[in-house]
Amino acid sequence: MEVKIEEQAGFCFGVISAINLVEKELENTDKIYCLGDIVHNNMEVDRLANLGLEVVDLERMKELKDTKIVIRAHGEPPSTYELAKKNGLEVIDATCPIVLRLQENVRKAYQEIQKTGGKIIIFGKKGHAEVVGLVGQTNGEACVISNLEDLDNLDCSIPLHIFSQTTMNAGEYKNICKEIEIRLERLCNSGKNQLIITDSICRKVSSRTSQLIEFADTVDMILFVSGKHSSNGMYLYSLCKKHKERTYFISSKDDIKKEWFENCNSVGISGATSTPMWLMEEIAQYVSK
Repeated sequence: MEVKIEEQAGFCFGVISAINLVEKELENTDKIYCLGDIVHNNMEVDRLANLGLEVVDLERMKELKDTKIVIRAHGEPPSTYELAKKNGLEVIDATCPIVLRLQENVRKAYQEIQKTGGKIIIFGKKGHAEVVGLVGQTNGEACVISNLEDLDNLDCSIPLHIFSQTTMNAGEYKNICKEIEIRLERLCNSGKNQLIITDSICRKVSSRTSQLIEFADTVDMILFVSGKHSSNGMYLYSLCKKHKERTYFISSKDDIKKEWFENCNSVGISGATSTPMWLMEEIAQYVSK
């Protein structure tokens, strides 16, 4: 039976950079702290915990003094950096460069739109770490939209500037923007002038959908490897499952069932942007035996 790993699967460069930074720090110390899971994959979190990375939440961070703390790739709001300074914490900032640039753009857009009484909109998953960080650039005033239904609570009579969480689906973002334009045009003939749309979706993420579908067409079955809390992983799995029925979600080799392989000549292994390559390689070796 042929077993192959999708070449494009695995960590995005923002996650790779964050993990490399943490591993380098741990070469010189027994323990450092990280605000939230550095990546939404329990296997990788456990690996780094064995090296000395301890995950803490915001309440635990408030108790830390004079030590080091990692800001993960998702980024954080300004209030987190203020807390770190107050507690004498050395920040190891692993925020993804794309997220950092987006935070800066949101902050500047907020300052501009305040002059006209407008509103910043963030299309994203409510409560997601990246979204929390983006809303923080607007003093908590941005409106978070997760679906079309949320638009019913949006005031379309004022100027609007919309951004997207970097890992959201490009098609869904396009639909959201189009619906806002339609609602603006109902209110005034110059509706399009009331809305500024910024394309802020990461190209690594947006290109994964077509790459995954193409890869799925080359094998009989897909084992999709991801953490259960990865929104990117759940989305890509659902997309692949709709395209190829023989797609199975696993977090480790322990989730694999023998009956999946009946009448199967080829297996493809793929994963989310939060799935480590070492884990997919481990699963490939297990399946090949």
